Amino acid sequence: MLIVSEVFGPTFQGEGPSAGQLATFVRLGLCNLDCSWCDTPYTWDWTGKNGPPQNRSLLRHTAVEDVAGDLIERGAPLVVITGGEPLVQAKRLVDLVGLLEDAGLRVEVETNGTLAPPAGLEDVDWNVSPKLAGSGVDRVHLDQAVANFAGRPRARFKFVVTGQADLNEVDALVLSAGLDPSVVWVMPEGRSAADIVARGPWLAEGALVRHYNFTTRLHVLLWGDERAR
Repeated sequence: MLIVSEVFGPTFQGEGPSAGQLATFVRLGLCNLDCSWCDTPYTWDWTGKNGPPQNRSLLRHTAVEDVAGDLIERGAPLVVITGGEPLVQAKRLVDLVGLLEDAGLRVEVETNGTLAPPAGLEDVDWNVSPKLAGSGVDRVHLDQAVANFAGRPRARFKFVVTGQADLNEVDALVLSAGLDPSVVWVMPEGRSAADIVARGPWLAEGALVRHYNFTTRLHVLLWGDERAR
């Protein structure tokens, strides 16, 4: 069984290397981190760290085969598995990915990177989002995320940036880890179109001079903070 928050789509992947591509999503419950600006606290925040306590009973236990069948039936060529943190449920994640790949679908997993992927997930695309200091998460998690995924041929790194200090932190990490700028994406933090538009231009300029990739949050620009879009 998988612990599932929601399945939705077809829609568009809103951010990262696959932004703008037609996709369906499965959002899994549970997370091993507690980022201060998390936009999906309903997957893990039962104590109210990021506002009112969320209702854990809204998560549902669903057979892997049923989740896969739902995603396949929705008809998009790309399935994005997100969270929460999908690798908290690593064993069942391997089972789910296998069924989706057998159906000819491409699979992208969004992860904070702190948990090393098990065998059986070699063909997925990794959208790795290590958490910078502004998230309130301990630095050890950032270093672990890079160590787990640096050098993996299908891994791309997406950093959520709130200001210049975050961008400076990305620069230091890219240098110390020897990351190629071509595998680095920077994205403005924001849960409204106004936030994205305000932070986007200066971050895009910063990305250009560093040869980083830039991603907006397409779903936020289109639909705001609406769930399942």
